[in-house]
Amino acid sequence: MKIFGDLKSLRASCHGILAEKRSGVTVLDEAALQGPWTDDVVHTAVFGSTPELQGTARYLLKAAAAAVGIRLASIQGLYAATGRGEADHFTVPAMNIRGLSYDCARAFHRAARHLDCGAFIFEIARTEMAYTGQPPHEYVAVMLGAALREGFRGPLCIQGDHFQAKADFYFEDPDAQIADLRQLISDTITAGFYNIDIDSSTLVVLDRPGLEEQQKDNASVCASLTRAIRELEPEGIQVSVGGEIGEVGGHNSTVEEFQAFMKAYRRELSEGMAGISKISVQTGTSHGGVPLPDGSVADVKLDFDVLSSISEVARSEYGLAGTVQHGASTLPDEAFHHFPERGACEVHLATGFQNQLYDHPLMPETLRDKAYSYLRENFSAERKDGQTDEQFYYKTRKKAFGAEMKREWWNLPGEVREAMGATLEQKFAFLIEQLHVRNTIELMRCHVRPPAHPASLRVEIEAAGGTFEVEDDPDSSTD
Repeated sequence: MKIFGDLKSLRASCHGILAEKRSGVTVLDEAALQGPWTDDVVHTAVFGSTPELQGTARYLLKAAAAAVGIRLASIQGLYAATGRGEADHFTVPAMNIRGLSYDCARAFHRAARHLDCGAFIFEIARTEMAYTGQPPHEYVAVMLGAALREGFRGPLCIQGDHFQAKADFYFEDPDAQIADLRQLISDTITAGFYNIDIDSSTLVVLDRPGLEEQQKDNASVCASLTRAIRELEPEGIQVSVGGEIGEVGGHNSTVEEFQAFMKAYRRELSEGMAGISKISVQTGTSHGGVPLPDGSVADVKLDFDVLSSISEVARSEYGLAGTVQHGASTLPDEAFHHFPERGACEVHLATGFQNQLYDHPLMPETLRDKAYSYLRENFSAERKDGQTDEQFYYKTRKKAFGAEMKREWWNLPGEVREAMGATLEQKFAFLIEQLHVRNTIELMRCHVRPPAHPASLRVEIEAAGGTFEVEDDPDSSTD
């Protein structure tokens, strides 16, 4: 892993590859973007020794991506077409990339290129940003770096997953909770997250009389945050917004609950304002699956009828794209073809990819042991009574991708990362086929046409915690 030591060496590396000017970046050698230069800039964007170095590396990646036609995008256009009945019979994979993010995203792009897949989303939840050490601007830069490295061109959708209202905090001080979520939305939209899933399903109160009363706070917060998103979205972009009616791991959702939510949500939403494009529901899954004492994952009884019945109503009555399935990556392979057949417009996938890294035959025992030691030392309070070691590690090992462990993962030997990437690429290809998003590049380009938004060196440096100096803004490069 090469990390540039200072701004002078970083900018010198651009010689013959990029021309960096005040007006933006011009790419001089597109082929070089698929080589070691991008690897080095990505690593500097993540591990650079100063915020100014990290921010400048992120700026270069974002500017280079924009210059070659990679556009940060909202999937709204495709979902609107789905709601109108013009695009159907596919389920968009939304992939939470937690660890070894650059290699994982590259593996997906390789699979997508071979299968002409353009309908996909990279996403990260607020909690994942924290425990994996991937703030929004870094995450976007790494996803764009992977796209550059693998020769991707076209719209690239990045999503904020589970922007969640905490029930205890909300019912104690709703204004503070809304302000906190508005700030998160502002930070992520500025970084390039043009797809946001609002999760206020935690505010559903099932012991209230009547479904609309139960969904009242959920709908009110979702509408309030939708308004915030519409106020903050950049010119030419309509952010795709998702709502949620059933907290994952809770009781299965019903059509009646969805209708009650939509009635209250639409009443709260400003007149004429675009609302949500999809709805997350509970069908019987749980995030990460349920580990058994030996560390294996319990079988799940998934109610696909929930997806089909609510998706039908979502499209016919409200013009939405359909339902969203969470917690699906640990399902058996034979389950995935059901999602497009049952009208799910999107499926969220995370833990299965994480498991493929931890359980890979080339995963060094020393790193696994170090990760588990880190978990014991830092997260023992999360261990539930009666849990075996295997259950505890399974439920918490996602938290060993961040902090001091992050560099350990990124520093794995090249042959190990390549083998892990190859395994992930096979899984991604399988999912692309099963979810019917093969040959969707032209579909995306037809319905998703994002404008070009220039990258900002100032924004990237300040987001990294650095100080922007005017003299750092170059009027020419070593081109």
